Amino acid sequence: MSLIVQKYGGSSVADVDSIKRVARRIIETKRRGNDVAVVVSAMGDTTDDLIDQAMDVNSRPPAREMDMLLTAGERISMSLLAMSIYAQGERAHSFTGSQAGFMTDARYGAAHIRAVKPDRVAEELGKGKVAIVAGFQGANSLGDDTTLGRGGSDTSAVALAVALEADVCEIYTDVDGVFTADPRIVPTARRIPSVSYEAMLELAASGSKILALRCVEYARRFNMPIHVRSSFSSRPGTLILPEGVDTASIPNVSWQ
Repeated sequence: MSLIVQKYGGSSVADVDSIKRVARRIIETKRRGNDVAVVVSAMGDTTDDLIDQAMDVNSRPPAREMDMLLTAGERISMSLLAMSIYAQGERAHSFTGSQAGFMTDARYGAAHIRAVKPDRVAEELGKGKVAIVAGFQGANSLGDDTTLGRGGSDTSAVALAVALEADVCEIYTDVDGVFTADPRIVPTARRIPSVSYEAMLELAASGSKILALRCVEYARRFNMPIHVRSSFSSRPGTLILPEGVDTASIPNVSWQ
């Protein structure tokens, strides 16, 4: 049995039908004999909508209150996803970032993870449930909600995978992995089956929006394998691996 952490971005959970589809994918992974923890982003443009509303009431909103507001988006998606999993015959338990044990510094809006203590997450996994964690957020030493900045859910997923000693962290997006160019713009772009952390860091630093820079740095520091793939297909994606790791050793991969 493998422990797999899956992260689903906003485009993957953009509406109720998308959430149902993601729930089916999670259940399929679990029914293959895996333990599954999930990190989820806010639905679609929810975060941008919340920012717009904040600016409508205060053009210079207090940073603490902004973080209190923005954590609401992931709370909605995590709860709906847990409900959908229950509706489809499996059990799930959702957690905010602080409930999942994400402790950060006090830098509102761009906090850094200081520690992850996922005791409650591990407990629910041990009961056979899918554990769903709100990405992008944690809590500081005062217990106040904090957010990790843009792309923070990717970092949340890798950090959770490291803390749980997972076998792989799967990052689901709207493209089939890492390509030689943006396949939405360049139809002839080729998927890269596997890539090193260093090469992925260069791509992230040069503006690639596939993975957040901090996410890749965190994975490299702890040698956590990442599988970037699409939530809209079952095709394999791109593996980002420590040097010397055999791609065949990574679970939940079906190379075609």
